[in-house]
Amino acid sequence: MNFSAANHRILLSDGNSIPIIGLGTFGEPKLTTAGSCAASVKTAIDTGYRHIDGAYIYLNEHEVGEAIREKISEGKVRREDIFYCGKLWATNLDPEMVRPTLERTLKILQLDYVDLYLIEMPMALKPGEEIHPRDENGKWLYHKSNLCATWEALEACKDAGLVKSLGVSNFNRRQLELILNKPGLKYKPVNNQVECHPYFTQPKLLKFCQQHDIVITAYSPLGTARNPEWVNVSSPPLLEDALLNSLGKKYNKTAAQIALRFNIQRGVVVIPKSFNPGRIKENFQVFDFCLTEEEMKDVEALNKNVRYVNLLMWSDHPEYPFHDEY
Repeated sequence: MNFSAANHRILLSDGNSIPIIGLGTFGEPKLTTAGSCAASVKTAIDTGYRHIDGAYIYLNEHEVGEAIREKISEGKVRREDIFYCGKLWATNLDPEMVRPTLERTLKILQLDYVDLYLIEMPMALKPGEEIHPRDENGKWLYHKSNLCATWEALEACKDAGLVKSLGVSNFNRRQLELILNKPGLKYKPVNNQVECHPYFTQPKLLKFCQQHDIVITAYSPLGTARNPEWVNVSSPPLLEDALLNSLGKKYNKTAAQIALRFNIQRGVVVIPKSFNPGRIKENFQVFDFCLTEEEMKDVEALNKNVRYVNLLMWSDHPEYPFHDEY
């Protein structure tokens, strides 16, 4: 795959295309200052990024939309140059809630459509305004979902022109098959966004998705924040890895750039999150070198098959995706 900074899109099975690198926009709300997300998106677009990954529950889609619109009005990009991925949160999986939820995102972004819309996770939580619904004792409030019915509501949103492509996130093989084998399936998922990096390479899920023309997007492609509330901190920080750092020295790159290049060469989309202008630019400098086949195998061999983002707080949910092997 001959990607360049100017041309790095891969074709999706529905005929649309996705840039292989994007900017992740999740920030810990307590630690993120107002305006930092908008500034990051503007820096990213100026740097050459054309793919922005967001979600309603990041509570910053208004900043993402503002930055995109500003760059369009400056003449830096056209709307069709930008690929925005939004997500349907777990409290909105009931079919009748799908379109109003997507319309709310469009209203916040002040855009006419999103390029990709994902079911953020297969586990439904109690519907309502509360993003993280719990009872008075702090116990999570679950909800029974019908993922096929949710999918049909998404298909209707695509028919209405509100979204170009449809996908899922954090789905295992069984949950993907549920959609793929749905009677009367109109549009199949073109994307599955999952954790994927040299310590968690997802070989079996990747192979399954490739067989079904589903592109994988890697979240946490550089490892992740070390917040013990939701991250497995027993696994060592990825970017301190000796092999990634020695390859970095060879190519005059950082361990982060090696980790990103590894997934790009596997045809996996990467969405490194950063609000640091220097890192945003650095993460994009991955098109001027290539890992050898031998080096790719060496990096692949780092796989520990351990997640950083294991979502253990929901491990008793009937649709918890990570009990299955993949």
